[in-house]
Amino acid sequence: MQIRPYRPADEAAVIALWRECGLVRWSDPQKDITRKLKVNPEWFLVGEIDGQVMATCMVGYEGHRAWINLLGVAPAHQRGGYGRALVAEAERLMRTVGCAKINLQVLSTNAKVIAFYERLGFATDHVVSMGKRLESG
Repeated sequence: MQIRPYRPADEAAVIALWRECGLVRWSDPQKDITRKLKVNPEWFLVGEIDGQVMATCMVGYEGHRAWINLLGVAPAHQRGGYGRALVAEAERLMRTVGCAKINLQVLSTNAKVIAFYERLGFATDHVVSMGKRLESG
């Protein structure tokens, strides 16, 4: 797998991947992409094999903590080390800017994904995650 920054030509493939992975919930994926491209677009990572997008990871950092969002690997490629490689690249990028901690959120019912992150050294923080939607899509 080659990991590289997102390109505008990737949009349809990325959105299809997110849908296949169940990552599209309440927000408009095109708006998510547009918003990310305004803030550190080089940290919107795409994994490809033979020119085909098969994984994504958005990394964000505001100077205090980093976040991993929309990490997804096409089901046909899961359990092949590709998700691990994307997380490793996200960690590398965040170390270069002096980031001390990466956060992420997983639905509490998604045991498979929680176990994946635990294998990578992530642990549950005993905090309450709160959010406020500023738009519906």
